[in-house]
Amino acid sequence: MGDVQMEVPERPLVSVVTPVYNGEPYLEECIESVLAQNYSNWEYIIVNNCSKDRTLEIAQEYAKKDKRIRVHDNQDFVGVIANHNIAFGLIAANSKYCKVVSADDWLLPECLSMMVGLAEAHPTVGIIGSYQLSGGGSNWRNWRVRWAELPYPSIVIPGRELCRLQLLGGPYVFGTPTSTLYRSNLIKGRNPFYPNAMPEADTSACYKCLQETDFGFVHQVLSYERIHENTISKTAKDLNAYLPSKINDLLAYGPSCMPQSEVETRLGELLDDYYRFLAVGAVNLRGREFWAYHQGRLKEFGYPLSGLKLCKAVSVKLIDLLLNPKKTVEILLSHIKAS
Repeated sequence: MGDVQMEVPERPLVSVVTPVYNGEPYLEECIESVLAQNYSNWEYIIVNNCSKDRTLEIAQEYAKKDKRIRVHDNQDFVGVIANHNIAFGLIAANSKYCKVVSADDWLLPECLSMMVGLAEAHPTVGIIGSYQLSGGGSNWRNWRVRWAELPYPSIVIPGRELCRLQLLGGPYVFGTPTSTLYRSNLIKGRNPFYPNAMPEADTSACYKCLQETDFGFVHQVLSYERIHENTISKTAKDLNAYLPSKINDLLAYGPSCMPQSEVETRLGELLDDYYRFLAVGAVNLRGREFWAYHQGRLKEFGYPLSGLKLCKAVSVKLIDLLLNPKKTVEILLSHIKAS
């Protein structure tokens, strides 16, 4: 008898997507990190959002060299989140997993193989996270490993249980799009996949998907997030877009994974935090854009800005500054420096 040939199962297809606008400085490094994966069954979709630099040219050059790479060129400019949703809509019908890699980030060579390996071993898992190196520039203090908040080894966490913990202020491990892998059927079943136009829409998508699936986590650094002046995360940080987003997500997804009493208690805590933050903005004389943004967000989820609450929070902050003269001097010096 001849040797019995063992049939090697085909690795599932992974759709890698990069929505990009003016990504020339870093796009080649991003693409090269996908090409360097030790997992080969992938397609790579680069969605150019009317870039004004060499982004389209760079993407097309790589597409000519590797048939797994496809380039989509938007006819009209759209917002960042809308561009992500366009990319999600382009993944192959037979794709089993979807991996976002932002144009200024990159993946370590074992990223796809380790994330897909966990997902294949645990069919109830729909979203997989991992540690991520984050930083930029030469100052070592700006570099850190993020999302290391789950005790090791926590490989699979029930979806609703994790949502409840995070909504209550517990460990945050959803990460960024570049640190996360999605099952493609979650994306194909939702249009749009990112459910709102806010910078933190990827977090909202995780809450939404984890109502029906579990969360997996690879305790390895599998990607790099580049921090620089033009990142969407920096803009969101300047406005503290994450604080109102916590309230919005609590109201949208809290009732399905926790008692109403917990929702109401947590809501009170977040609103108190919000007004303390706004009081700091008032003391620091933040401009019209700041106040327009936060007034709009509060109104959006049904809690319009209260002048009375703001005045109380400002009074408490001013008393704190009077009792801490060093902090007061530092604030004054920062205003002088900025003017």
